[in-house]
Amino acid sequence: MMSIPGGYSRRPIPDVIFYQEGPGLRKWQWAEAGMKVINVTNILRDGSGTVDTTNTDKYISLLEFEERYKHFAVELDDIVVASSGNTYGKVGRITEENLPVMMNTSVIRFHSHNKDILDDEYLYAFLRSTDFKNQIHQFVIGGAQPNFGPSHIKKMTIPMPSIDLQRRIGRTIANYDRLIANNKRRIQLLEESARLLYKEWFVHLRFPGHEHTPIQDGIPEGWEKKSAIEVMDVLSGGTPKTSNPSYWNGEIPFYTPKDSTDFAYAQDTEKTITDAGLKNCNSKLYPKDTVFITARGTVGKVNLAQRPMAMNQSCYALVAHPPLSQQILYFAMVDGVEQLRSRAVGAVFDAIIRDTFKMIPFVVPDTRLISAFTEHVSPILAQIDTLSTQIRNLRDARDLLLPKLMNGEIQP
Repeated sequence: MMSIPGGYSRRPIPDVIFYQEGPGLRKWQWAEAGMKVINVTNILRDGSGTVDTTNTDKYISLLEFEERYKHFAVELDDIVVASSGNTYGKVGRITEENLPVMMNTSVIRFHSHNKDILDDEYLYAFLRSTDFKNQIHQFVIGGAQPNFGPSHIKKMTIPMPSIDLQRRIGRTIANYDRLIANNKRRIQLLEESARLLYKEWFVHLRFPGHEHTPIQDGIPEGWEKKSAIEVMDVLSGGTPKTSNPSYWNGEIPFYTPKDSTDFAYAQDTEKTITDAGLKNCNSKLYPKDTVFITARGTVGKVNLAQRPMAMNQSCYALVAHPPLSQQILYFAMVDGVEQLRSRAVGAVFDAIIRDTFKMIPFVVPDTRLISAFTEHVSPILAQIDTLSTQIRNLRDARDLLLPKLMNGEIQP
C-alpha cells in the first residue's frame, strides 16, 4: 500500500471495490417491455447523484434477461458511473424507485466488497472526488467518443483512512447531499403547485370568477384563441467557433440542451463564453426569465434563464408579447409541449422547428387574469430561484470540501 499526504494509505480499487460494466446490447435486442435498461443519459449531470429512469424506453425481454443478463442487474444503493461520451464520469446512486433495472455497456456499477473495510458513503464520496476524476482522465481513450472501462479501473487506487474516519467523511458529504435533495424536493412541490394552478385556471377554466363569465366559441368572454407563434418572439441562438480559445471559458453562461433541468430555472451551464465569443455568434445575451426551449437532442425541455445567458442553435429563446408575462409564458409552454407530445401518437418527437409553434394552441386570457396569475406565481418562482441558488452554493461548498477530506487536509 502507498501512503499519501494526511497519512492515508492507498489500495488498488479491485482489492476493496466490486465493479462491473454492463453488456454491449444491440438494437435488435430491444423489446417493448421487460427489464428496463439504463445508459449514460439516465445519470443526471447536475451533480445531485440522481438516476432518472422515468423516461427510459430501453427494455430487453424478461426471458432474455433471465437466461443471459441476470448477473447485470443493478442493486439498491449501487453507485453507477458513466463510462463513455462527453459526460463520462457522471455519478449516480440507485434508489428503490429505479428498480428493477440493468445496465448497458456505457455504465459501470460499484459497491464495497466488505462494509467493515470500506464504507459505502465514503465510496460514494470518492467516486465523485477530483482524485477519482483525475485517475479517469489519465486512462480515458477515444476522441469523438471518449471512454474508460474495467481494464483501466483495475489500475486505479483509492485512499483508505480508518473505517471510523471513512464513516465520518461519508456522513459529512452525505449531509450536504441530503440538504441538496431536500431543496430539490421543495422545488418540485412548488413547481407542481404552480403548474396545477395554471391548468386549473387556463385549461380547465376554473379561474376566479369563472361562474359569472360567459363562454363564447369555447372560451371565456374576453379571451382570444391564437397559436404560440402569434404571442411571442421566437429567437435563435448560435455557437462561437470552437477552434478559437478566446471565445470560450468566460463569464457568460452558454445554455444548450445538456443544461436543461426538470424544474423552472436553468442556473448552471456546462460551457461559458467570453464577450468576444458572444459578439462572434448568432446568440444574443438573453436576460433573466427568458424562456428557453430545447429543439434538438433533449427535445421539448422548457426552462427560465436564472441569470443572463447566451444559447446555442439547438434551442429557441421565447419572449412574450404584452400583456403576457414571461411567467405565464413559461407555464403555458410547459403545458403546450405536453399536449403536443400526447398528440404525437406513433411519431417520434425528435425536433422542434419554428413551424412547430404554429401547431401549439395558445389561449390568451384577459389582462386581469394575466396579472392575477403572474402575481400569484411570481413568489413561487422566486422561492424556486432562491432554492436553486442554495443548491448551487451547497454543491460548490461540498465539492470544495471533498478533496480536502479525501487527502487528509481537513478532518471531519
